[in-house]
Amino acid sequence: MEALEYASSIALPDNRVAVCGDWHGNVGWARMLSRALPALAPDVTTMLHLGDWWMPPAEIDQIFAETAITRIYVTNGNHEPWNEITPLLDRHPGSAVRVSNIVWLLPRPARLSIGGRRVLSLGGAVSVDRQSRIEGRTWWPDEAITDEHVAEAIDGGPADLMLTHESPAGTPVRPVREVLRTNPHRFPKAALVESAASRVRVSEVWDAVRPELLVHGHLHAPGGGKTDDGRRIASLGRDAQEGNLGFLDMRTLKMATPNLRIIRGLADRWEDDYLERERREKSVAQTMDSWAVDGLSPSPGALRDARDYIDGRRSLDELIEDVRRRHTRQPEAQSQDDSEGTP
Repeated sequence: MEALEYASSIALPDNRVAVCGDWHGNVGWARMLSRALPALAPDVTTMLHLGDWWMPPAEIDQIFAETAITRIYVTNGNHEPWNEITPLLDRHPGSAVRVSNIVWLLPRPARLSIGGRRVLSLGGAVSVDRQSRIEGRTWWPDEAITDEHVAEAIDGGPADLMLTHESPAGTPVRPVREVLRTNPHRFPKAALVESAASRVRVSEVWDAVRPELLVHGHLHAPGGGKTDDGRRIASLGRDAQEGNLGFLDMRTLKMATPNLRIIRGLADRWEDDYLERERREKSVAQTMDSWAVDGLSPSPGALRDARDYIDGRRSLDELIEDVRRRHTRQPEAQSQDDSEGTP
């Protein structure tokens, strides 16, 4: 992973953003979302990711190239390549680092302004599954939220929106409470104790900066809830799970999460449409290549013309005229005859 740019302050004008929970390096899921996004939210250009990202940056650029997304800001989780991330962030403390055309990794903590709203990002969490991982290869102690992170986040003052990977303690989100109560994956007690301490650290910041809304991932338990004092929490699902993608209105801090079935349906339709479009483009381009308009030969721009025709941007008559005027050349013999006859 390479640092392409650093930014000490981030101020975005967006009134609506996409928010995503854990992806766990699932390129296929990222591709599915990218196919659904143009239909779901063609106006959204910024995505906020809540950690357990671990995606190949260059491939993400390619996957989202046909969407409106121009930047993804990642609040790092626990399942990340911290051996690569920490050195990049340590070179410019407090700055976000761009690692691809559109992907930015946020420091801990990070302060942003989005649509005039004050946003606090506090990444990290405890890996309760680390007994099945290898330190230095698939797990790193750097994942943990430290007392220093907490103190710096609080020193930054109030926030309207808080982005975390970890849940705060005492959450009002019922599905999260149920996961914590039942421990369905039978994680060891020592790991659960450390996880609880991690949630307490998030709560310290949450209680100090008092955002209207806190959004997190990590627990793979999509749902929402409100505290007695009116603060709201949204827990997002993991890759291929209900509630992984949300659209957040920065003016109201209300979030809508499209149904998983709708996302899959739009992605399937995109693939069907893409294959059909590709077939039609190829057919039209081959037809154009076979034309002989007044003995002129078409240029390699035939495929581009085919796309314009398929998309309805130009009529067939307009294309024929364009092929004649701009995308053709005269046969060699005729060019020589013309030049010999020129006084």
